[in-house]
Amino acid sequence: MALRRAYRGAGRVRRLGLPVFCSRMVRRREGSAAISFAVSRLRTSPMRRPVAAAVSMALNGKPGVSERTRANVMAAAQEMGYDFSRLLDRKQPSGTVSFIFYRRQGAVVSDTPFFSLLSEGVEAACKQASCKLRVFSLYKSDDVEQELRDIVISGCSGIILLGTEMRREDFQPFEKLSLPLVVLDVYFDEVKHDCILINNIQGAFLATDYLIQRTKSQPGYLRSAYPIANFDERADGFYRAVRHHGLSTSKSIIHRLPPSIEGAFADMMAILESGDELARCYFADNDMIAIGAIRAMQAKGIKIPGDVAIIGFDDISPAAFMEPPLTTINVPKQYMGGAAVRRLLERMREGTHLPVKIEIGTSIVIRKTV
Repeated sequence: MALRRAYRGAGRVRRLGLPVFCSRMVRRREGSAAISFAVSRLRTSPMRRPVAAAVSMALNGKPGVSERTRANVMAAAQEMGYDFSRLLDRKQPSGTVSFIFYRRQGAVVSDTPFFSLLSEGVEAACKQASCKLRVFSLYKSDDVEQELRDIVISGCSGIILLGTEMRREDFQPFEKLSLPLVVLDVYFDEVKHDCILINNIQGAFLATDYLIQRTKSQPGYLRSAYPIANFDERADGFYRAVRHHGLSTSKSIIHRLPPSIEGAFADMMAILESGDELARCYFADNDMIAIGAIRAMQAKGIKIPGDVAIIGFDDISPAAFMEPPLTTINVPKQYMGGAAVRRLLERMREGTHLPVKIEIGTSIVIRKTV
């Protein structure tokens, strides 16, 4: 569409204060030719406000011009070799991101170093993208649908959902959302949303494989008493490594402990006092379980790693400062949070949606407990 049509004729262009020569050019040029002229003028010299403003609004994705005019401006700019990186370099606000912590029972998602660093990654990526960030906590006992309506109405551009404790049925209210949504730390086969995950199977396999190689013995398993998807995947990785070494999975001693330092300590003390058989080495579902179990064993005079070797998962900060320092699996927590924000921003810019599943790799951190 010609700029002449966009401004309802050359007379209107004159009334808006454009030079006569520009008015004539608009009258003569139709379609992308007129827009190309406007773009070239925008690039090479100051234009008076009306046409320049229209082209600027079109290039920067701002309201105030029709979609047809915007499309024509963009096409003409591309044809003329306009440097679109200039637009990308400008740190325009990208909207408001709502970061929702979903707590089913709060036994796993709590104020721990793991989730603090994950949140720092989300916050840093939002700041870099000039997004506003708001943080919410939703509980299973809440009216989740009403809470989500309130979040959307308050001016939300997209949602990052921390679903560590979620089960499939908990996700139903979120499926009704029309906003861009990225799910963090959980994955369901039936859910058609983007997911950012830890590669739990890989991490648990690395840990168990290292245990077996170092101790030459059947590994035990300090398993979480609270079932979540992450721990189920870690169990898969543990048993894969056991089978990989030609060992029987049925011979691995399993203790189920709460996924907190205090809970694991109390329950491990009860196991030790009952005289239950111990394994020579253990893989723990997370560092909290490993730390609690080690403290209980040390309280009973068991030497780590001389009598029992233990490896954790997550690499939280206390793991490096305990005695002895905990061998564990590192999860790049801040990177993971940032990856969720970057994927959400892509979703907010895309016209179509093809769900992706991104798994963040892990690595072993060798210290002194194995």
